[in-house]
Amino acid sequence: MTDLQRVKIFADGADLEGMVALAGRPEIAGFTTNPTLMRKSGVTDYEGFAKKILETITDKPISFEVFADDAEGMVRQARLIASWGPNVYVKVPVTNTASEPMTAVISRLTAEGVQLNVTALMTVVEVRTVTAALAGTRGAIVSVFAGRIADTGRDPMPIMAEAKAITSAQPGVELLWASPREVLNVRQADDLGVDIITVTFDLLGKVSLFGKDLDEYSLDTVKMFFNDATAAGFTL
Repeated sequence: MTDLQRVKIFADGADLEGMVALAGRPEIAGFTTNPTLMRKSGVTDYEGFAKKILETITDKPISFEVFADDAEGMVRQARLIASWGPNVYVKVPVTNTASEPMTAVISRLTAEGVQLNVTALMTVVEVRTVTAALAGTRGAIVSVFAGRIADTGRDPMPIMAEAKAITSAQPGVELLWASPREVLNVRQADDLGVDIITVTFDLLGKVSLFGKDLDEYSLDTVKMFFNDATAAGFTL
């Protein structure tokens, strides 16, 4: 993927061994995780898991998410998480579960110098509001869930393009394309000038296909079908 012009790849997952293995790969610029991924990976000790990762990942940005549902709880957890390392970004949701905007929390933590990754955005209005709340940040990420937007049958490209125009106007703020569904999304994000895209461990396995010759890929597919039919012992 050496022909990418701008977009940085952040590995998205919660597998400790996998994250440690990816830490040394130069094409991986950072990491993100969230409570859902942690639960799926069987994590039960949130802080212990995070600190174990931070023993290895010390020089690339990594995002850990608050899970409180009230403003004061989010602030308290964010301060704690931020204390774990200088490369830590604290993920704060755009709203709580009651759909109350967390704008005040974002502004407050930004004023305290906490590096934030504001997550779960899906509309231009949310991007505009959050970016304004990040004024004065020493480093922040705005995560727009382009993959989930696409899941609703909407084209995320116009939303991401407008989001990029908004975040670019705020110093220190980077736009992140979240929840990609295919490797093509990496190319799309790069073409739009998006700063970061998260790529799951599964999709990272397909990175080697980036730019692959289609005639060669066609032949590989034919061989796969033939070899699988032979291995299965099919007869007619």
